[in-house]
Amino acid sequence: MKIVFFIHSAVSDWNHGNAHFIRGLMSSLTRMGHEVVSYEPRGAWSVENLLRDHGVGPIVDFARTYPEIDVRSYDPAAPSLVSDLADAVAGADLVLVHEWNEPHVVNALAPLVRAAGGIALFHDTHHRPWSDPESIARFDLQAYDGVLAFGDVLRDVYRERFGVRRAWTFHEAADHVRFKPMNDVAKDTDVIWIGNWGDEERTQELRDYWLGAAKRFPGLRFVAHGVRYPDYALAELADAGVEFRGWAPSVTVPRAFARSRVTLHVPRRAYVEALRGIPTIRVFEALACGIPLVSAPWLDSEGLFEPGAYVSVESPQAMWEALHRFATDDDARAEQAQRGLRAVLARHTCDHRAVQLLGIVEELGRAGAAGGTGGNREQGIGNSLQGQTDSLASEAACT
Repeated sequence: MKIVFFIHSAVSDWNHGNAHFIRGLMSSLTRMGHEVVSYEPRGAWSVENLLRDHGVGPIVDFARTYPEIDVRSYDPAAPSLVSDLADAVAGADLVLVHEWNEPHVVNALAPLVRAAGGIALFHDTHHRPWSDPESIARFDLQAYDGVLAFGDVLRDVYRERFGVRRAWTFHEAADHVRFKPMNDVAKDTDVIWIGNWGDEERTQELRDYWLGAAKRFPGLRFVAHGVRYPDYALAELADAGVEFRGWAPSVTVPRAFARSRVTLHVPRRAYVEALRGIPTIRVFEALACGIPLVSAPWLDSEGLFEPGAYVSVESPQAMWEALHRFATDDDARAEQAQRGLRAVLARHTCDHRAVQLLGIVEELGRAGAAGGTGGNREQGIGNSLQGQTDSLASEAACT
């Protein structure tokens, strides 16, 4: 198949965690033999900030790390936009349009894909349908063949609040080809945190669970990576003895995890309260890298992880004790790391999500062939994918 992605950016993951999973998904689909093309708008916010702070180097590193991803750009303000988009989707069997795109681009694409005989899916990896429904209401979702939402709760929001008939839960996952254990790397960090301060969505939780641990155990080395830390947050990190190292491009994260003994997860409040069951990409990536992960309170309501894949705590004191245990007990650390790695490889790699996506395309293809409301598409698309999907599903189940 020819599969076209429209995303905010593939070349930059500066404050753009969605890029981690989408890169991995595109890479998996390419390895499976599909033609994959990624389009992003010129002047994307993440790219502009990356170039301002770090120059072109990280983009070059991305190209070297993901040579199989064909990245192209378009001008969202061009008078020829509709014609440009039509050329981009010509011959595409499947077009995935991410929610971090301008509404006029999102709304122009679906009719063009339909006219070209392809399938158009809207892909959401954020909490805006719940936290900012007005922004999602600007999209013409009814023109799409369906919505991929990264959690059951959000899937149901799309169905109930936005009237989307076809919506699937499509969680993020780890790019296990790049995010993997690196056992030959020497450890020089005890506790690592990779993430942003959180736009005040988890400020007190970070103070209690993370900085509180650093203050409790000044003999351990705490390191942080991230962007958009306000001055007061940087001062608090310094006061707690946490070494701040700035932004870490995703291609460097596996080595950063490998140098560290344990990491922690402090979910944003939205994912603790209203949107339970949605882990962020860092959970999948950390476990795939073979590092123990200790999480502040978060309910795995969808049963994504087998018990023991990560350590869940109910209080800051329990977090401190767990971090100290894994930082100082080699056997406990190794055992916990293996549990997490097994859980990801069994169910949560980008290969698994690629198999799921092919199954969704097959389902939509059958609906189109049966004269359903899926729109104008090749009738044989479902049958052509059946054998490949079955084979990949069997292989993934044995991983």
